[in-house]
Amino acid sequence: MKLFYAPGACSLGIHLLLEEIGKPYEAVLLNLREGAQFKPEFTSINAKSKVPTLLRDDGSVLTEYPAIAYYLAATNPEARLLPADPAMAARALELTDFAVATMHMQGFSRIFRPANFAPSEADHEAVKARGREIYEKGLAVMDRALEGQDYLCGEFSIADSALFYVCFWWAARLGHALPANVAAHYDRMKARPAVARTMAAEGLA
Repeated sequence: MKLFYAPGACSLGIHLLLEEIGKPYEAVLLNLREGAQFKPEFTSINAKSKVPTLLRDDGSVLTEYPAIAYYLAATNPEARLLPADPAMAARALELTDFAVATMHMQGFSRIFRPANFAPSEADHEAVKARGREIYEKGLAVMDRALEGQDYLCGEFSIADSALFYVCFWWAARLGHALPANVAAHYDRMKARPAVARTMAAEGLA
């Protein structure tokens, strides 16, 4: 398999899942700042021009974070990336989607790319403020979900990988504090060997 990623992007979470699985794969760095995602070499693989992108051994391509995370969990059950109980597995998928679709796409997208939400530069600070509000509300939801447990579903799952990357953006990139339970989770994640290897491989350690 090949994972197309950009250092510190949302693909960070998928990258660490591959490290958790421990099977051979190739990580292909895509330089988003130089526009590599828009060049024919990549758009022929993923016309969406985004990471993460997973090129499977049979030549098929899988995109979108929740889909890739689920696929990796379902095809590598020994890695225990999803709870065995269907109700808890559904919870892991729910929290993964919340981190990606709300905290990232609704929150951080406004913070990082306000022009996508308001063409007028005069409105950009208001857009960013709304993004922070959405993200911080998401943090509160995750903080409650972590009450009394180390990981979102009790044991490590794909949901924790998604929460980790949005916390990395908030804590490491923007220098903001995380609420107590989420902060403990973030530190716990950084201490996992697979996460440490991923951070080192992406030049983030």
